[in-house]
Formats: sequence, structure tokens, C-alpha cells
Amino acid sequence: MAISAATPPDTPKEVLLEFPDNRLLIDLCGEYDRNLAHIEQQFSIQIARRGNRLALIGEEDAALAAARVLNALYARLESGRPLEMGDVEGEIRMGDSAMMAKAPDGEQIEMFKGGPVEIRTRKKLVEPRTEAQKAYVKSLFENELCFGIGPAGTGKTYLAVAVGVNLFLDGKVDKIILSRPAVEAGERLGFLPGDMKDKIDPYMQPLYDALSDFLPGKQVAKLIEDKRIEIAPLAFMRGRTLSEAFVVLDEAQNATSMQMKMFLTRLGKGSRMVITGDRSQVDLQRGVVSGLHEAERLLKGIKKIDFNYFTAKDVVRHPLVARIIEAYDADGN
Repeated sequence: MAISAATPPDTPKEVLLEFPDNRLLIDLCGEYDRNLAHIEQQFSIQIARRGNRLALIGEEDAALAAARVLNALYARLESGRPLEMGDVEGEIRMGDSAMMAKAPDGEQIEMFKGGPVEIRTRKKLVEPRTEAQKAYVKSLFENELCFGIGPAGTGKTYLAVAVGVNLFLDGKVDKIILSRPAVEAGERLGFLPGDMKDKIDPYMQPLYDALSDFLPGKQVAKLIEDKRIEIAPLAFMRGRTLSEAFVVLDEAQNATSMQMKMFLTRLGKGSRMVITGDRSQVDLQRGVVSGLHEAERLLKGIKKIDFNYFTAKDVVRHPLVARIIEAYDADGN
């Protein structure tokens, strides 16, 4: 891939990219050139196709930044990996935050340098799409107790479950345990019909959804039947010692202080524990202190306990979700 620039005076800068494989170039551009259109919009440039070349026309820094994104995406295709719109958006985000990322309190997060960060599962290859996600995945593999704190849609739970599945398939842990506080999000659902499983499954459904992305449905069902995967409310963790397991507590902002202490002290030999939560979505009764907030205050600075922070910039759902979160944050809600 060659880059050259033509810069006539008083005209927008033009950066030329040449791609040797026309088949990969078609995949790079996307159906109806939608990938190019997205990059044009994000960098405020124009992209013209000229045979096996792309001409990027616009402000010089923007054109060069877009060129880096396109070259990275082409290299991805050359390596045999698929290219989806989320991968395009992720590469743009990586470029935006390549120099540094900061936690909400101003502490710098160490960047995970090197090649692509990949989490291999039975059904798919999972890749972090922001620098904060890369740092989080590194932390999940390196630390016995890890916290992921930030708004919805930033991949906190999804990546944690992916790492858990990866470690389970590699034989690093014997079981996966996924838990959530069974707290109603502002509604009054009353008495749900059915047995205990029927009553708690609606609370646990996001965890089932994550698992089904990484393992075939029949395998998930078999592993749950064999109790090598457990999905249970937080209250069911009391009195247990969780050894040789990958344990995830999701929606931890809805755990009380006593529940959080109980859960954290379940950590047994050979286990890893991940706590995820969003401090802006506490559904506990007024006056009840969130266990996530208290754990953050008490446990910072302890070795092998790592805190990872996400912001609206790390949201990987619909782009409007990031704007909605920013609007609520600006209003103080």
C-alpha cells in the first residue's frame, strides 16, 4: 500500500492510497461503499475511488488520519479477518485515543502495546474496539480481581464473559460463574409466575445472551446442566467458596455494601473475579449505599486488584447511545 500526497497551493490536500488486491479493496469499501461513507463523515473528507486507488481529499491532518484507518483495515483483511462496521468504528476510535486514555479522575491508563488484542472463543473472535477496552482486557488476563466501571454499552460484561470463556476453553479455570443482584430497575414486577428458575431468569438474561455469543447453544445448555457454568442471583453466592472459577458480578452498583463484601470474600484458590457496574444506574432504595462505590473507595491501591474506567467515548452500541449518555452526564443525572 503506497501513500503519496499532492498539495497544490490554495486547494485541499489529497492523499493517495494504493491497494494491490482488488477483491480486498471491495471488502474494504463495504457494500455500496458504506465503510468509505462512514470514514468520510467521521473525518470530514471526501474519498474518490480510482481503480485500485483511493484519493482522500480534505484537511491534511484529517486525510492522513483517515489513511491510517484505511491501511489498518486493509491489513486486517489481508490477515484473513472479517470486516464489519463495528471494526471500522473501532479502528477510528483507536486512532483517536492512540496517544493516551484517561480515567475519570485523571489517572492515566496504561496502554496495551503490541499487535491486535484478540479473545478466542468457540463461536467468534472478540476484539476490543477502544483503548480503554484494550487496557481492560489486559487487566482481565493479568489480575485476580478486576473492576470495570462505566456507562452501559461499553463492553464491560461482554468482554469479561469472553475472557472467561477463553480461559475455560484453555483449561485455566474449571467453571464459569455469572451473577447479578436481582434488583428491579425502578419497576414493581410483583410475583412472577413459575418456579425459582423462571422467576430469576429475566434478571439473568443479559448473561445468557453474552454466553450464547461465544459458545454453541447446546454446549451452553450441557455445561449449565453439568454445573460447569452457573448463572445465579448474587444472594445465592452466600456461604460458598469459589475455587478454580472465573466469576463475574454484573450490575454491581445494585449490590449493597454487605452483599459486596460477601461476594468479594468468596474468592478461592485459582479463581479470578470481575466486578462490573455503572455508578449512574443505581436501583437501590434511597439511602442504601452502593457496594460498588464502597469497594472502589476501600480497595484502590491493593496489589492485584485493578480498576478500569470507561466513558461515553467507549460506547460500542448505536452512536446515539454515547450522545444520550453525554447529555445525561451534562445534566448531572
